[in-house]
Amino acid sequence: KYDDHGKWMDGWESRRKRVKGYDFCIIKLGIPGIVHGVDIDTRHFTGNYPPAASIDVCCCEQDMPGDDADWQELLPRTDLDGDSHNYRPIAGETAATHLRLNIFPDGGVARLRIYGEVSPDNRRFNKGESLDLIAMTNGGRAICCSDEHYGSMHNLNLPDSSTHMGDGWETARRRGPGNDWVIFELGKPGVIEKIEIDTAHFKGNYPDRAEIRAANVADLKDIETASEQWPVLLESTKLEMDSAHVFSTELQDLGVVTHLRLSIFPDGGVARVRVAGTVS
Repeated sequence: KYDDHGKWMDGWESRRKRVKGYDFCIIKLGIPGIVHGVDIDTRHFTGNYPPAASIDVCCCEQDMPGDDADWQELLPRTDLDGDSHNYRPIAGETAATHLRLNIFPDGGVARLRIYGEVSPDNRRFNKGESLDLIAMTNGGRAICCSDEHYGSMHNLNLPDSSTHMGDGWETARRRGPGNDWVIFELGKPGVIEKIEIDTAHFKGNYPDRAEIRAANVADLKDIETASEQWPVLLESTKLEMDSAHVFSTELQDLGVVTHLRLSIFPDGGVARVRVAGTVS
């Protein structure tokens, strides 16, 4: 497809630069976070990709950083390949809110992926406030699981509703003993008051039952085995297909917890998990 400026590409492409300098793009992260890796994807750009790129980050409360923004180099100038994923590991240490992609001198980038650890501003949270303690937007994260054959564990605490089975967490069919599980780290320690286990879109492949354990954990060593002995928050409970299961009176009072283990029996798919509670 062509428009008044030439070929229309499914990405960001700047014009051919005929003067000194370079092009850049400023992006506001959806959630402040610590960057651990980037992918500067130049797919489909073969004769018009940037030969090199660098990335800077800053922390700013405004939508658009001003001229006084304290930009810090995150990724030094690095060579790029055309029509390729250009993945680079990053040793980020502090949270950022904005990112600036610099391309030298011009060209096209199809997609930019930023991988990292969500780190919301602690000033957002007040003691006693009620919120979803494992929501990604509140700093919660899945840290390990038994299997991710059909869907990622990181889908379970996304802020929106799932749109199809692939948008949830689904394990392979278990043919031997045991069951599948996933462990979450809460964004903030808190007292759990209500839990929702949503099996939306899972009809012939939802788990038969689910159990939840939780604990206040400081030492994460061998957490997979240790979590099997955590106190039970929700006893093993029958689940239904394509349904949102809400539990409140069924939950045990465990006080302040930092981590949660969802066990499903024997296998299957879960769309979302919500953990309502108060920040301690």
